[in-house]
Amino acid sequence: MNSEEIQKCDAAALCRTYARYPLAVNRGQGTRLFSPEGKVYTDLLAGIAVCNLGHSHPELVDVICAQAKKLIHVSNLFYQEEQVELAKKLIGTCHLERVFFCNSGAEANEGAIKLARRYMREGRGQERYEIITVTGSFHGRTLATLTATGQDKIKTGFGPLPEGFVTVPFGDLDAMKAAMNDRTAAVLIEMIQGEGGVKPLPEDYARGLAALCSERGVLLMIDEIQTGVGRTGKFWAHQHLGLRPDVVTVAKGLAGGLPMGAVMCTEEVSKGFPPGSHGTTFGGNALISAVAKKVIEIIERDDLCGRAAQLGEHLRGRLAAVRERFPERIADVRVHGMMVGIELTAPGADVWRALLDKGFVLNLTQDTVLRLLPPLVITEEELDAFADALESVLATV
Repeated sequence: MNSEEIQKCDAAALCRTYARYPLAVNRGQGTRLFSPEGKVYTDLLAGIAVCNLGHSHPELVDVICAQAKKLIHVSNLFYQEEQVELAKKLIGTCHLERVFFCNSGAEANEGAIKLARRYMREGRGQERYEIITVTGSFHGRTLATLTATGQDKIKTGFGPLPEGFVTVPFGDLDAMKAAMNDRTAAVLIEMIQGEGGVKPLPEDYARGLAALCSERGVLLMIDEIQTGVGRTGKFWAHQHLGLRPDVVTVAKGLAGGLPMGAVMCTEEVSKGFPPGSHGTTFGGNALISAVAKKVIEIIERDDLCGRAAQLGEHLRGRLAAVRERFPERIADVRVHGMMVGIELTAPGADVWRALLDKGFVLNLTQDTVLRLLPPLVITEEELDAFADALESVLATV
């Protein structure tokens, strides 16, 4: 089918939950996407921070083919070598000691919420159940995770929402202190808000929050769904500040484009998940676990964390020059490895569309922030081409 035929079929058959880009894609290779008509795009979104190794990475393709011939799925009723090997690799990237595999970021955050509540009751014998989050956050679209999300616009029409969630202003440690009480089980927070506009936690606030959680006996749960797996220049964003959260959630970049999420926790907190307390049919099956293990191996072998940091600094310099030329158009540039937000001074739909027309796929969030989440294998030359295109667009649009 050509692009027009695909769009017509989509309109006729699928629920209208997505405001689609005016683009159909039928092939990807490396950092490039191709339309059915053969137009080539530079992918600066990577499936929303998912395809960290680009599209159709040959080593991942080989693993998929080999594992599919061996074993795809048997359920979590069985011990599986692939799952155990992945767990060891994942735990080896940080201080945490246990992992639960699932299928998505929303499921990972849902699992973390359940884990915090049950751990407080079963592990500590305390009736703590409230989860504190902050404004601007995004934690998923299940009923619990959208309730946890600090953006009212995604909650419209889904009430009544579950109780036990408290949202406080972003970056306000006094408000966080005031919200904590003897019902508080955990704080769930992103080191960098992705959907919130590539907005990092202030360093002093993040350190103060970690100390506050420790002092009050509250679990610190960090949502690394978007920032994890090398995206920000370290394997985990919380490692930039040397934080030691009790729980970390991850998904997006973990399995190179296949659906996988995970809840990681300390040995102590894992007491909240005894046999039968939580589960999943598909989570961590043999095929996806084998691929995720290879993803981690490649990131470590090729030092893609360090590369993301280096590329981020290069792009920071290029974007600073563009901002200097157009101070009335660009309010701020936020670069954290290969997680980039270019905040415009006005709604940026026209700028985003013009960049798409020039062959650059990226995202517009919060109406004014151009969000870039490129594959970690992107080149300086491709980033330079984007900077040149942005400069051209701002001069004409």
